[in-house]
Amino acid sequence: MAPLADFYQLTMAYGHWRAGRHRAPAAAELFFRRGPFGGALALAAGLAEGLRGLRAFRFSAADVAYLRSVLPSTTEDAFFDYLATLDASEVTVTAVPEGSVIFARVPFLQVKGPLLVVQLLETTLLCLVNYASLVATNAARFRLLAGPDMKLMEIGLRRAQGPDGALSASKYSYIGGFDCTSNVLAGKLYGIPVRGTIAHSFIMSFTSLEEVRPRELPPLAGGEPVDLPSLAERWLRRVCELLRTPPEKANQGELAAFVSYAVTFPQDFQGLLDTYCVRSFQVPWFETIPIAVSNDISEQSLEEFSRQGSEIDMIGVGTNLVTCPLQPSLGCVYKLVEVNGSPCLKLTEDEEKMTIPGTKTIYRLYDAAGHPFMDLMALEEEPSPSAGQELAVRVLGQLGETSKVVPTTVEPLHRTYFRDGQVCEPLPSLMEVKNHAQVSLSLLSPAHRRLHEPQPYPVAVTEKLHHLLTELRQASQ
Repeated sequence: MAPLADFYQLTMAYGHWRAGRHRAPAAAELFFRRGPFGGALALAAGLAEGLRGLRAFRFSAADVAYLRSVLPSTTEDAFFDYLATLDASEVTVTAVPEGSVIFARVPFLQVKGPLLVVQLLETTLLCLVNYASLVATNAARFRLLAGPDMKLMEIGLRRAQGPDGALSASKYSYIGGFDCTSNVLAGKLYGIPVRGTIAHSFIMSFTSLEEVRPRELPPLAGGEPVDLPSLAERWLRRVCELLRTPPEKANQGELAAFVSYAVTFPQDFQGLLDTYCVRSFQVPWFETIPIAVSNDISEQSLEEFSRQGSEIDMIGVGTNLVTCPLQPSLGCVYKLVEVNGSPCLKLTEDEEKMTIPGTKTIYRLYDAAGHPFMDLMALEEEPSPSAGQELAVRVLGQLGETSKVVPTTVEPLHRTYFRDGQVCEPLPSLMEVKNHAQVSLSLLSPAHRRLHEPQPYPVAVTEKLHHLLTELRQASQ
């Protein structure tokens, strides 16, 4: 896993080693700067994969030999000997639980350890977290639009960015709120329920009811078998009368395909529509047939379904879920915040890109209704804020003025997940992560949860942290 890094991570590592700074204690934070898809929030995902990557972090003999071939010939042999000894045994990682709602500029995870190792982990962790969190967030948006009762099926395998992208999409869309996937390998690997409908190729392979074999189906309640194609023809005439449509307009091949499918799967028949005007035909048992739709479903499609009041039971989403066309990257960044006990600050004229220095503790503040109303960053050495206590804070984007808040509940956001080379917190199952994500979303106020033009969610720093930030800015000038 260690070679999963950008080349400049290795050249910087050599620079640290040559300067004798490679073992200096350091801390870095991973976060994103702006809410994805025009919303206020994201779902944190990819933590379990990141922790597995940490456990496997080491350079094999073959890795070291390859690095010898690509680094400059002036690179000292002793550096390669040092790389062969590296692992993550001195690294500590704290993070929000996977599936948690996170907001812009709030660290998803914090990494502490020797400077060289902390630096080398940057690209690996960003790779494992960026897309995972993006697609989980995209899936959560579809779930919020569809409501809690609609079945959502991920069908993006053939549209995804290769097999790895497809498996990640299946896994993290499930965390974000989808019910099942069409990806059989993802079902096998992750225990995600697997479902499917019918492809056009199956329907196109039929031309008439004469091709249906077998034809008979025994009633569920018992009795003599029924010739299902003949029964379908009789009901077709009655439905056409109701719709005032000539029976000749019905496609016999399509009818035969669905009848054949019903004979094959009598208790698991899945109606599939390519158009989205779904009516109740007042036919006995018709309302018990689940109706699924697919065909380039987007957020806009779900909004239209909601306005029309359709009777759809399941929605299959592929391209617009797994490729995240509205925003192809979450844009997570990984920044040093402390080296050798000294806070680090990235200075820029764009305040949004300015980092918040120092190792920190992150708190989520809740109001009396149980909704989170602010995330607060404090220096590690500061005492924890207390529920019911008035706090003086500086909101990012409004650092020039002090705000006073009184939280009803205070929740520390981060837990220690990795220490001494081992995962030190039990990792939840995929279903538990999914459930946590839905609970985390449900706690938000509607103003912060809405998908379009949400109310900005305040992220603040304590007065002490703001003082440190001001000192560093002034010193650098």
